[in-house]
Amino acid sequence: MKKTIWMAFAALMLAVPVANAQKVNESAFRSKIEKSNADIADAKKNGKASTWINRGKAFYEAAAEPTKNLFPNMDAPMLKLAVGEPKAVSAAVIGGQPCEAWEYPYFTVYIRNGKVATWKQTRQIVDNAVPQAIEAYNKAYEIDPKAGDKVKAGLKQVSDYCSMAGNAELDLGNSAAAADAYMQAFEAQSGPAYGQSDPVLLYYAGYLRTFDGANHPESFALGSEYLNMALDRGYTDEEGNIYYYLFHSYYGQKDNDPAFVTRAKDALLTGIEKFPKNERILEGLMQLYTSEPNVGDPADLVAMIESAIAENPENIDLWFSRGRTFFALKNYDESIASFAKVVELQPEMFEGYYFLGYMYTVKGDAMNDAIGKNTYNSQSAYDADQKAVTEVYLAAVPYFEKAHQLKPDHFETIQLLKQLCFRLRDEEGIMDKYNTYNTLFQQAQANQ
Repeated sequence: MKKTIWMAFAALMLAVPVANAQKVNESAFRSKIEKSNADIADAKKNGKASTWINRGKAFYEAAAEPTKNLFPNMDAPMLKLAVGEPKAVSAAVIGGQPCEAWEYPYFTVYIRNGKVATWKQTRQIVDNAVPQAIEAYNKAYEIDPKAGDKVKAGLKQVSDYCSMAGNAELDLGNSAAAADAYMQAFEAQSGPAYGQSDPVLLYYAGYLRTFDGANHPESFALGSEYLNMALDRGYTDEEGNIYYYLFHSYYGQKDNDPAFVTRAKDALLTGIEKFPKNERILEGLMQLYTSEPNVGDPADLVAMIESAIAENPENIDLWFSRGRTFFALKNYDESIASFAKVVELQPEMFEGYYFLGYMYTVKGDAMNDAIGKNTYNSQSAYDADQKAVTEVYLAAVPYFEKAHQLKPDHFETIQLLKQLCFRLRDEEGIMDKYNTYNTLFQQAQANQ
C-alpha cells in the first residue's frame, strides 16, 4: 500500500509543472543589465574587471535563458516537465520529414518520434545580448589579465551557446542564420583571454554562407571571406572540401567582377594539388573548364580525371566528368565510352541513358557535318558514309527510350526521340516509333 501511495505521489509531482506554461522572468534579467549599466557609468566601478565580468554574465544569461533547458533528442515528456505545455501545436516539415511544431513564448520546438529534433528561438530577452557579452568579457581581460581564467570561462559559455544555436538553425535548414551563429561562436573565442580559437567554426560559417548564396547572392562574399579566414589560420578539412566551397563562393561573384572566375580556378587548382583524390574539386574544375571561355584547355583535366578513376573506378561522378570532358574535347567515342560505363555501374539511372543517347546523337551530327564538307568521287563512298551515320543515330534510340521509360515526363527526351525517329523513319520499325513519340511530344507541348 505504501508503494502505491508513493507512486501516486511521484506521478502527481511530475504532473504539476506540466500544467504550467514556459515562464521567463524578463524583468529580473533586465534589472541585472540596468544595474550593470549603472556600474559601468560609475568611474570607480568601471575600472574593475569584476564589474565587466558581471556584465558579461548578465548579457550571456539573458541570451541563453530561454533555451537553456533544450537539447537534441530530449524526450517530449521531459520537455513538458522542463518548460511546460506548449501554447499551440501544429504540423510541420523539417528536413523533408513530418514533425510537430510545439510553440512556446520564446521558441518553437520541433518534435519527431517523441523527441526534440531541433528548435527555433523566436524571441529575445535583450537584443544583441551575445556581442555585448563578448565585449564585456574582453574589457574585463583588458583591465586585468589576471582575471583571464574567469573571462575565458565566460567566453566559453557564450561560444557554446552560439554553437548550439548554430546547430539548431542548421537542422532547420537556415544556412545563413546557422552561419551567423557559428561566427558569433568564433568571435567569442577570438578574445585574447581565450587562447586558441577553433577555425572549424569559420569553415562551417563559410560553407553555409556559400550554400545560402544560391538564394541570396550577397552571401557568396561572406562565404569566401570566412573560408579564407579559416585557411589563413591553417585550417583544412580532412578531404579538402574547403577549396571546393571556396571555388563556389568566388564563382558566385563573377557577375560583380570577372576576376572572380580566375580566383575560382586558382582555388580549385590549389585544392587539387593538395588533395588530388578529391572528386568534388575535380568536378568543379571540369565545370569551370567546360563552361567558361579562356579559363583553360579541358585536355589538361584528362590526366587528373584518369588518375582519379584509377583510384576509384566505380565512381559514377568521375565517369560523368570524364564523359563531359571528352565531349568538350569533341572526342565523342571516349565520351560515349564514359557514359556507357555510367549505365553499366547504375543501370536504372536516367541521366546515364539520356547522356549516352545524346552523345551518340552528337557524334552522328558531327559525322553528318563532315559528309557535307567532303567531296565524293563515287556514290558508293557517299552511301557508305551515310550508312555509318545512320547506324550511329540508330544506336542512340534505345538509350533515349530507356531514359524515357525511367522518366516519362522529361520533355527533352521525348523531343529528341521524335526528331531522331523522324530522321530515321525509313529504317525498319522506326516510323511506328515516330508516330508514338510525335503524339507524346504534342501532348507534352500542350501541357507546358
